[in-house]
Amino acid sequence: MLHTLDAPAVRTWCQLALRALGQAREEIDALNVYPVPDGDTGTNLYLTVESAAAEVESRFADPAADPAPGLAETVRAMARGALIGARGNSGVILAQWLRGTAEKLAEGGGADQLRSALQRAADSAYQAVAEPVEGTLLTVARVAAREAVRAGDGLAQVADTAHRAARDALRQTPEQLAVLAENGVVDAGGRGLVAVLGALADAVAGQQPMGPVALRGDVRVVESCEVHLRPPGPGHPAFEVIYLLDAPDRALPGLRERLGRLGDSLVIGGGDGLWNVHVHVDDAGAAVEAGVEAGRPHQIRITHFAEAAARAGTAAERGEREERARAVLSVVSGEGLAELCEQAGAVVLHADPDRRPASAELADAVRGSAAREVVLLLNDPELRAAAGAAADQLREEGVRIAVLPTRSPVQGLAALAVHEGGRRFDEDVVAMTSAAGATRYAELAVAEGESWTMAGVCQAGDVLGLIDGDVAVIGTGLAEVGESVLDRMLGAGGELVTLILGEGADRALADRLVAHVRQQRPEVDSVVFHGGQESTPLLIGVE
Repeated sequence: MLHTLDAPAVRTWCQLALRALGQAREEIDALNVYPVPDGDTGTNLYLTVESAAAEVESRFADPAADPAPGLAETVRAMARGALIGARGNSGVILAQWLRGTAEKLAEGGGADQLRSALQRAADSAYQAVAEPVEGTLLTVARVAAREAVRAGDGLAQVADTAHRAARDALRQTPEQLAVLAENGVVDAGGRGLVAVLGALADAVAGQQPMGPVALRGDVRVVESCEVHLRPPGPGHPAFEVIYLLDAPDRALPGLRERLGRLGDSLVIGGGDGLWNVHVHVDDAGAAVEAGVEAGRPHQIRITHFAEAAARAGTAAERGEREERARAVLSVVSGEGLAELCEQAGAVVLHADPDRRPASAELADAVRGSAAREVVLLLNDPELRAAAGAAADQLREEGVRIAVLPTRSPVQGLAALAVHEGGRRFDEDVVAMTSAAGATRYAELAVAEGESWTMAGVCQAGDVLGLIDGDVAVIGTGLAEVGESVLDRMLGAGGELVTLILGEGADRALADRLVAHVRQQRPEVDSVVFHGGQESTPLLIGVE
């Protein structure tokens, strides 16, 4: 448990917040009925925090850097990353909330500084919104800050109190905003802030992430996370305009006044000459012109709500009636694995073993395939949230995409083995999904330190055998652990064993394991490939 928030803890906070928003992204999208029922709040919040986390990670890119990043540098990086990557109404508000947090935490990471930071964050968020509305993220932020002032002396008590107060405030949002009560949901942006505050409490206290937010008994829980994008109702502006703006502080009052006349949902966050501007208008050109008069707008994004709804609503129909080029994009690490996937007909995105690709990289790789139908093989369970966010962006662009959450490269190879581009898209996806699901996966890894696992306590240097993601065997040698893993996996049946050697792994290891399979299960075939992956010496698949 931390007594003072430091730079590594802020880094952990960003990572946990991104994971929490990734897990809740579809749920939050489904809650999105205000200010426009466009089903993208969860995605926008995820992309905002993803940018914040990436900016923080860039400060830790060189482990030998001297001096290491300090608290002030880290929280400012978090705020800047969120500002640059903020998406949508809620994303810009959250970015401003993070900026307010950073302004105070840059002065210190104690309990009193955190109290002040939460208050500054709430005030900053309100100030960014031209016409604040209660029952939204703003209310949740204000209540969390208010209760944090009354918390005990410890840092963990302040963070935990703020999180619990935010959960309570979220439950009350339907009583404050009629459209939420009418739809039987809590506020989507507020739900996202609860996830961020929960991640902060976890980073400080080292607790397990808390469960789903409990709703009041009379509030209907969303039964499905399938979101149907809907155009705005009569009288609502037709366009969402968002851009970054380089402008001096003195230009902001005039910009606010002009954009306020043009439309609604106006949020301007930022400071120190860089601003993120968000507004809903009928005249998108005039909104951009207002930015030109105030300074230099860039990264301009204009969304026509009705066209976006039409694209999302007819993408599947277009896929049925048009012949389209199809691609399979496989995310892998290791030259050998990349070559295997390319030989099987996939487009490969090479993953850095030390950093997973962000949603923008996944989206760019899909665009680079120049295909209108894409099957995305992740081969890593931690990529699911980023892939979901990328897929939502691509569907708005008219790309028909299916994300297969393959958890290991061996599952991805099994899916590629049955891929047939001549089949209908849905049939191809079903066949590939079935093949991946029928493949159990395992890997051997070397423990970096002492840790508790499902199989007991391991020490640094121990060889771990993970089956379906959980540690099942702990030993001292790769071959012995590999044999034990194979015995357990084949005990449930199997026809084919696939062994993929990592970088530096000895071929003798594979030969010994193949001989073991022949001796114990002569009816089972084995194949060996050199994958070259740095992350693990051996990957195992059983079909």
